[in-house]
Amino acid sequence: MIKIFKRIKKIKKNIDLTKLYNIDESIKLLKNSSKVNFIESIDIAINLGINPKKSDQNIRGTTILPHGVGRTIKVAVFTQGENIEIAKKSGAEYVGMEDLSEKIKKEGIIFDAVIASPDAMKIVTQLGHILGPRGLMPNPKLGTVSTNISEAVKNAKTGQIFYRNDKNGIIHATIGRINFHENQIKDNFNTFLESIKKVKPPQSKGIYIKKIVLSSTMGVGLTLDQSNLSL
Repeated sequence: MIKIFKRIKKIKKNIDLTKLYNIDESIKLLKNSSKVNFIESIDIAINLGINPKKSDQNIRGTTILPHGVGRTIKVAVFTQGENIEIAKKSGAEYVGMEDLSEKIKKEGIIFDAVIASPDAMKIVTQLGHILGPRGLMPNPKLGTVSTNISEAVKNAKTGQIFYRNDKNGIIHATIGRINFHENQIKDNFNTFLESIKKVKPPQSKGIYIKKIVLSSTMGVGLTLDQSNLSL
């Protein structure tokens, strides 16, 4: 705890937590203040002007980040027939139907995304209690229930992220790693922000994007100055 306190104290010396930073300053500060012995993630939190208690104002979507998230994505695919080989050739780590379902139940295998062909949903729905809390339940609107298994797997592998607001109307996501080039982080940031703008519910009134905070895994959060952002 003492080491953590000293590290945070040192970081705060170079950062004014009351200041609004532009996106370029924020990225530079996060990169320069990273002093841990692992590659931190770059995370974003967006406070939205929505009423999360109303179902027609809740946000849920997906986007493909141009530079990915900087880690290997493990994909599980529920499908059958010729799609099994297609999924494997596309890079899926786990492929199957009832056998894959049993493996998940008994072995607790770890994966980051789940894809399903429509004819496999009868199997997938039985795993709702496992996949649901992890935000991994396949959904046609998110492209994770698809007849094009190859495209769905490749999207998941190359930077597709899923997001939804929490009970406070805040969206959290990872948009890269601290070792990314500054322009790569900025590209991912702009792509993610554009996606959030596109899914604004018509029922949402007033300011839609109220606050944006960028942070690293072990760092502090920097509030962005939105005056230079195209909101």
